[in-house]
Amino acid sequence: MYPLLCVFFAFFSPVHARSASQFSGSRCRPSAAILVPAVLPREPTNSCSGFLRQSYKDLLRCTVSPASAPRSGDGTGHLHIPCSRTPYPGNSHYLATVTHPETVPETHIFVRRGLSLVSRAKSYLSPLCGGQQVDGFGRPPPVTASGVQPSSASCKTVKKEERSNALSQTGIMNKMSGFQRIKVDQPVVEMDGDEMARVIWAMIKEKLILPYLDIPLMYYDLSIQHRDKTDDQVTIDAALAIKRHGVGVKCATITPDEQRVKEFNLKKMWKSPNATIRNTLDGTIFRAPILMKNVPRLVPSWTKPIIIGRHAHADQYKALDFTVDKPGRFVMSFIPADKSNPEVHEVYEFKGGGVALGMYNTDASIKGFAHSCFQYALDQKMPLYLSTKNTVLKKYDGRFKDIFQTIYEKEYKQKFEEAGLWYEHRLIDDMVAQAIKSSGGFVWACKNYDGDVQSDVVAQGYGSLGLMTSVLVCPDGKTIEAEAAHGTVTRHYRQYQKGIKTSTNPIASIYAWTRSLGHRAKLDNNQKLKEFVEALEDACVETVEAGFMTKDLALAIKGDKLTDRDYLCTEDFMDKLARVAERKLLERQIISKA
Repeated sequence: MYPLLCVFFAFFSPVHARSASQFSGSRCRPSAAILVPAVLPREPTNSCSGFLRQSYKDLLRCTVSPASAPRSGDGTGHLHIPCSRTPYPGNSHYLATVTHPETVPETHIFVRRGLSLVSRAKSYLSPLCGGQQVDGFGRPPPVTASGVQPSSASCKTVKKEERSNALSQTGIMNKMSGFQRIKVDQPVVEMDGDEMARVIWAMIKEKLILPYLDIPLMYYDLSIQHRDKTDDQVTIDAALAIKRHGVGVKCATITPDEQRVKEFNLKKMWKSPNATIRNTLDGTIFRAPILMKNVPRLVPSWTKPIIIGRHAHADQYKALDFTVDKPGRFVMSFIPADKSNPEVHEVYEFKGGGVALGMYNTDASIKGFAHSCFQYALDQKMPLYLSTKNTVLKKYDGRFKDIFQTIYEKEYKQKFEEAGLWYEHRLIDDMVAQAIKSSGGFVWACKNYDGDVQSDVVAQGYGSLGLMTSVLVCPDGKTIEAEAAHGTVTRHYRQYQKGIKTSTNPIASIYAWTRSLGHRAKLDNNQKLKEFVEALEDACVETVEAGFMTKDLALAIKGDKLTDRDYLCTEDFMDKLARVAERKLLERQIISKA
């Protein structure tokens, strides 16, 4: 259904960054070049984007105009992609990605630096693109899917079955990664982020995801600069894409404050992208710890995970609060839409200054929260507890208690009993005390504020925020979005910008990928993908338990006795993880050599 195109990627000598216009000069000739396959819609729009990702460096953006490329009536042609910056010296691995603004699934390819490896890459592409190496920035001659170079200057029409054969049957991407990749038919919505989290994100895709998975990724750039450029429309588009496709994976992003608005010269103080996505999907956030035997827990009895389910809607976070500076009456009123008699409640008569607050929630949102919690507990094979303070907020918190109990009795009680599980409501103070004394092994449903607080308490109790997963689950039980529970790691990014090596923990971001891919496997009944996810998570645990870790985990283990020998820098840790993951995948026969 899509026409085949060949994209020319040139990799330059390590020189200083130049503008796109300077690349045409003789002093910036490519040291090596290859042809890469890409797909575009049948009727290309005025522009498409090529993304060249570098290991350990920022995303480089490149643009091309398909209108200037020769193509036949069905859109077949060639594109030439000039980059606005050159690679930094010393990098060993690149990931080239071609995508389209209308979120056609990306096509990826790996290129290792060094003439011999680039030549190997070129030879792998010979069945498709004729393996021609091109000097300068002239367009390469057009080719057909069979690799035949037509004598005319125009592109030859490529039949649908030929395109399919060219992109899948020739196994080009399998050869480039060195493995027979696992096929994933349905897409995952990928949302890129900011700062050090974004740098790590690119490493994870390059080293752990794309070498092994043939997967369509619907890419959305949620960096603060791109959100500002699109007036945050990109965040809404990403959330709607998750609704359509059922699975999303998100990198950590900046939520701007006044300082960030000045730093990035933003148009306004944009809302949290997480909040936008939550409100669009109306989901519940579940945070779960990643357990490592050698990482000490501040609560030693927590040998099993405690999963916090936070109702991330309304309450204090959508409340109206104000200050009072004189005596007066604080009154709350409700005016019915049917114009019946309003309800007026006198809250307090102030004798002097003070503060006041009005907040709300809705039955629909509480019901969705309940369904998400019951379904997630069943999926995790864990009992469920709901905590409120209904003895004080008899109507407000009592509503949560009553709705949960009604839904449980009508729809989930039998399922829980058959699974040997249970549901209970407890007062929040009693629940906190019981949680501290317990060994873990349950899902804890919390109201918005309680969940905000308790998720961080539980994270520290298990040892590190860097070992926490975060999954947004929708009431339908079929739609999820996964991300790391930590932020963008700004302090490390400042070091990275200065060229200083960091030791940044990527495990929570890796688990964001595994949780989203695991859900994709469940929806698609993809056993190979399920096994891949399990192997990758096992590789993370095995690597750390074998003593290879980043500084945050080493500090938790060693404390004041920490030395530089106790931890790895970010790149070395990722390389170690990649080797362990590859070994596990091969040992379990989940993948095979191409």
